[in-house]
Amino acid sequence: METMPAATIAAATDEAPSQRLLSIDVLRGLTIALMIVVNDAGDGTRYWWPLEHADWNGYTPTDLVFPTFLFLVGCSIVFSMAGRLVRGANRTTLALHVVRRSALIILIGWVLTLAPFFHLTTLRYYGVLARIGLCYLAAGLLFIRVQRPRTLAIITGLLLVGYWVLIRFVPIPDIGIPTHEVPLLDHDQNLVAWLDRHVVDFTQHYLHTGRLYEKVRDPEGLLSTLPAIATTILGILTGLSLRRTTQSAIAKCKGLFAGGALLLALGYLWAIWLPVNKKLWTSSYVLVAAGWALLGLAAVYWLLDVKQAHLKSKLVAALIWPFRVFGSNAIAAYAISVIFIKAMINIHVGTTATGRPLTLLGWIYRNIFAAHGSTAWTSHGFAVAFTLLCFLPIWCLWRKKIFLKV
Repeated sequence: METMPAATIAAATDEAPSQRLLSIDVLRGLTIALMIVVNDAGDGTRYWWPLEHADWNGYTPTDLVFPTFLFLVGCSIVFSMAGRLVRGANRTTLALHVVRRSALIILIGWVLTLAPFFHLTTLRYYGVLARIGLCYLAAGLLFIRVQRPRTLAIITGLLLVGYWVLIRFVPIPDIGIPTHEVPLLDHDQNLVAWLDRHVVDFTQHYLHTGRLYEKVRDPEGLLSTLPAIATTILGILTGLSLRRTTQSAIAKCKGLFAGGALLLALGYLWAIWLPVNKKLWTSSYVLVAAGWALLGLAAVYWLLDVKQAHLKSKLVAALIWPFRVFGSNAIAAYAISVIFIKAMINIHVGTTATGRPLTLLGWIYRNIFAAHGSTAWTSHGFAVAFTLLCFLPIWCLWRKKIFLKV
């Protein structure tokens, strides 16, 4: 890896005093709130299409939520580490911090997977928090060693092109070559799913544990973590751009908009040969999702960090406040949502007309939200109310100035 002395880092990033950007905090909070909303509809068969994942190729607004969060993880890495690197912080100490934090995020994800019964045979190694932890680990360790934007861009390109080569040209054992013996990005017969199945077969045989979210494949699998790391590095590149002092805020904002438009164009162009696919996290999907994330960040950056609308308008300040609170403890908010939903599913309050156990979630949804029939409105009404419920403990942490840095 390429190492840069502190003086060179300062020159490359035009180092400014350490500061947080309100736009990043607010967008992270909005992202985690949307993640809870789309995960926790009251009726799993009733959705508005924007709040439902694409079945396979293509994408909906929901499919942009997770990559935006990873993109912001990359931005946050810059704002949390660049200043310390310039001041001569010990790289080994920083690396150990990244490793510990990543391990804790992954461990929390595993504990939430096993809860409430903790049957080890049901452990899912992959998952949202596992992917966040692995992406933070790889991107964080990389940034400690490499801060040159050009080098980071080359590494991103290698990850995306390399992943495309793997899933497009590498023969799948006992299946064949994509586009020849098997269609490109076949639902089950692709290299990503093949590898995940074999990893789980291995752990089941030797460790008696492990499972895949979709039984024969997993949307947060092992191989598809490589392009997810590229998503995070694109966030790092954006963070480096935002820290420059030689550019005005307006120039930075224009750069974000231009960068977002460029990534979208490249992503749609690549999609001609490699479709946009969230479950496989294809290279074209990385570019399209990062393009939208850049455009979203540009809009929020212009509103809050350039125009400072929250200081001029009480309405704007009130509207962004919940997302500032959510963004202050994003991982905790996600963990709380999983704990709450699992508790509501596993607490039984009676039986249904067919004699099946009635969960607390089912009782609340039927009697409060869908008393006159289940619709997309009632289903997402429950999701919004549930998100507000998850907001309450995060608000308590905010008021006590407790920020869980996991």
